[in-house]
Amino acid sequence: MANITAKDVAALRAKTGIGMMECKKALVEADGDMEKAVKILREKGELKAQAKMETRIAADGVVDILKDGDKTAIIEVNSETDFVAKNANFQVFVKELLRCIIANNPANVEELLASNYSETQTVDAKLKEMIFQIGEKITIRRFAVACGTTATYIHGTGSIGVVVSFDTDCADKEGFDRFAKNIALQVGAYTTPYLTREDVPASVIESEKEILMAQIANDPSNAKKPQNIIEKMVVGRIGKFYTQNCLMDMEYFIDDSLTVSKYVEQTAKELGGSIKITGYFRFEKGEGIQKKEENFADEIAKLTGGN
Repeated sequence: MANITAKDVAALRAKTGIGMMECKKALVEADGDMEKAVKILREKGELKAQAKMETRIAADGVVDILKDGDKTAIIEVNSETDFVAKNANFQVFVKELLRCIIANNPANVEELLASNYSETQTVDAKLKEMIFQIGEKITIRRFAVACGTTATYIHGTGSIGVVVSFDTDCADKEGFDRFAKNIALQVGAYTTPYLTREDVPASVIESEKEILMAQIANDPSNAKKPQNIIEKMVVGRIGKFYTQNCLMDMEYFIDDSLTVSKYVEQTAKELGGSIKITGYFRFEKGEGIQKKEENFADEIAKLTGGN
């Protein structure tokens, strides 16, 4: 049986990032063979990672962005706690994922997982290693890539990330960067499903009209109003729907006398060129993920044997 020294354990820990006790166990199992110990740790890591992926909920994490040349990538990576999201190794992992996305141009998360993270590891293998090292479920939820002229915004430490794309001949003019950043801030401040009213599906508008008609019909004060008046009321409220759900129809947050559309038009005129917002991505950390609700009274009762 090989003599496992503290130096051996420290070397394996430096190589893998795994805890000292796990490294010692792996070296004992591998009879001191460093490479075999690394393989053992990775195999154990995959099993533990799989267990965490199946049973736990990761609704925290971070949204991050990376610009490289004419490509801009945005990603959401989830963890179970905010503590892990602040971990330096986790943040490096997220940044490296962005570099993988820009370099490999995967079409979806499955293709990203199959991409090379390094010369010796796929992204999937690195993800499982991270789960084993950190001890929490970690998931790569979504990513997107924009090409050309973009503006970006990250709120706080990564709770919201925004990438806005522009078609313009003003990108190199003084004042454009400030304008573009303001648009990114606008998108970050409000959950806006559509760019223009033309992007809203007809089915959504029909559903909204049905809801509005029902609301009006159930209001006694509208009982004697003629149908043409009710229809005008619906049209007016649909207009309000557009101002709340379409970026170009929204009030510009810095100057509410302008819509975003008017702000774009005004800036283009001032800069002597053309500007068009062609799209945007807005990722909010944990958006739509059902978080586990902890009942601390029940937990205490279980621990103390109470009912």
